[in-house]
Amino acid sequence: MDAFLVGHATHPDWRGALALAAAQVEARRAEHEASARGPLSLGFVYFTDHFAGEADALVAELRLRWPGVAWVGSVGVGVAAMGVEYIDEPALVLMLAALPAGRFEVFSGAKKLHRIEPLSALVHADPATPDLAELIGEMSDRVSSGYLFGGLASSRSGAVHVADGAWRGGLSGVAFAREVALVSRVTQGSQPLGPVRRVTAAERNLVLSLDSEPALPCLLRDIGLADLSEPRVALARLRATLVALADADAQMLGRGGQFGADTRVRHLVGLDPAREAVAVADLVEPGMSLGFCHRDVQAARRDLIRICAEIRDELESAPSPALAAGEGPDVPAAADENAPGGPRSIAGAIYVSCSGRGGPHFGGPSAELQLVQHALAGGGPEVPLVGFFAAGEVARHHVYGYTGVLTVFTGHG
Repeated sequence: MDAFLVGHATHPDWRGALALAAAQVEARRAEHEASARGPLSLGFVYFTDHFAGEADALVAELRLRWPGVAWVGSVGVGVAAMGVEYIDEPALVLMLAALPAGRFEVFSGAKKLHRIEPLSALVHADPATPDLAELIGEMSDRVSSGYLFGGLASSRSGAVHVADGAWRGGLSGVAFAREVALVSRVTQGSQPLGPVRRVTAAERNLVLSLDSEPALPCLLRDIGLADLSEPRVALARLRATLVALADADAQMLGRGGQFGADTRVRHLVGLDPAREAVAVADLVEPGMSLGFCHRDVQAARRDLIRICAEIRDELESAPSPALAAGEGPDVPAAADENAPGGPRSIAGAIYVSCSGRGGPHFGGPSAELQLVQHALAGGGPEVPLVGFFAAGEVARHHVYGYTGVLTVFTGHG
């Protein structure tokens, strides 16, 4: 199996954090060199925004420490490794992988894809980039499966992302050829409040009618209000309400009546009582599905455990290297055709979660990552895993909110 080596640390100075994390990686390197197929070639780095101002120096030091390793990553208000979350503290996490040359290619605004035929790609982006949705859609069109995974940089001091250098603005990442086997799932964190309705009239982000009925009365019914006559009560409930959207050809609800992977959750940003309309933080078109919802910790826990179990079940039951897409936006990446068939195992993983999730939302320090690690490991050894808390999560060609995107690299153990 290709090696995935993880190191992580917190320290007031980025040099100290990097030295501590690098020491962990090097401590595992002897075992890697005795069993892996080739040298370390691809590195993932995520660092909190305490280090955003030193991103250029940090990336230069990474390239100096590990010559020949290509680097991708992002800044976040929080980062994660194994079962640990570092939120609102200076920290960085590393994962180095031994992937064969010619099976991946790093890209950025200054470096276009040209060496491989990509099947899927990990992407990071500055959320303030103009026309970001169009850029993500164009990148999705560039990979043959249409599947992207990753997230938007989150920072209070500069949205930096990494692709063999530190970038500000735009989009960057790493594309993978079909020989790099991946399985990816989206986990939702919101609970429906009422029925799923069809948008029958809309103007940009203003929803005028649902199922041919004015939109505002539908919203009020779903959140338990007869009208807006008690502003204090109404405001409290409206502030807790979100809007779930799905394209016209997508299914909004998945298993157990929960939102499926094609559903995007957006903020409710205003009301227009005169037109009996509601305003949503996204463009809305007639024909789309819409449901009102609220964040729910228990639903988020159940859904997170579910996607981990589905990934493990899919790998354990895989009859051949080709991984068929399951429910949701999974990428059917195939492994080397010369590799053995049969059950597969997790070599490494990347988890991108919303900056509004994490341990504080799930009830305790590192609670979200501990759930992921426990559910993925299934009683076995810990899974090499890194990630960050993003300003928006990317899966396929969508940007999500309040979700987690879990992607695992697979192989035969």
